Amino acid sequence: MRFNGKVVAITGGSSGIGKTTAARFAAEGASVVINGRDKGKLEAVAREIDPRGKKVAVVAGDIASPATGAALVDAAVSRFGRLDVLVSNAGVFTPKPFLEATESEYEWYLDTILKGSFFAAQAAAKAMRDKGGAIVQTGSMWAIQAIGATPSAAYSAAKAGVHALTRNLALELAAHRIRVNTVAPAVVETPVFNTFLSEEQVKQVLPTFNAFHPLGRNGQPDDLASAILFLASDQAAWITGVVLPVDGGVTAGRQ
Repeated sequence: MRFNGKVVAITGGSSGIGKTTAARFAAEGASVVINGRDKGKLEAVAREIDPRGKKVAVVAGDIASPATGAALVDAAVSRFGRLDVLVSNAGVFTPKPFLEATESEYEWYLDTILKGSFFAAQAAAKAMRDKGGAIVQTGSMWAIQAIGATPSAAYSAAKAGVHALTRNLALELAAHRIRVNTVAPAVVETPVFNTFLSEEQVKQVLPTFNAFHPLGRNGQPDDLASAILFLASDQAAWITGVVLPVDGGVTAGRQ
């Protein structure tokens, strides 16, 4: 198994991409610490992944606070003895026209997505700098190209910051043998859509995006988890500073 003896910390680990990624790491031998804002959800996920309670730990808190990223790293080191991989996945998404966006909404995106990624990576790098490691972030196709059907200027700007952070950290941390890469998904069917759509609307709206992807379907959390685990693994030992579209072909062009 690729991650035997490795320790992984994951932000946004209570649902969707983060939850699936945590389960995949654990299945491949890793010990995992997951973060999210809802302690009850995190504990339920931990029991689901590891009913014995030996290989999955939880740290509840808002990743927008640098103290939460530090606590996540501290938990990995104190519980499992080290940190090898950080998956910086926490995010929020609610499409809204630019002319209607408020300052507080703008700050919400920047704090959760960009500030959260920045300081979680800083805490992780301090723990990894003597032995090396990998940081994999969740960026977005929306940071690469705009989509008229889902106006999201603040979200896209925050994710573009994550993409820029990837390249800068890759250079700065290379001397410590810390690799930094990002996946950039298109439409992935996760519970984030339930935060601004009803269950019935989700069932109606999401299938309409299948054809938006040249491969003919929306993404699933496991599609992203596969790419994240690859970038975190020794199979990607000579890859750093990459923003990898995992988007069903959307950024390749249009038919």
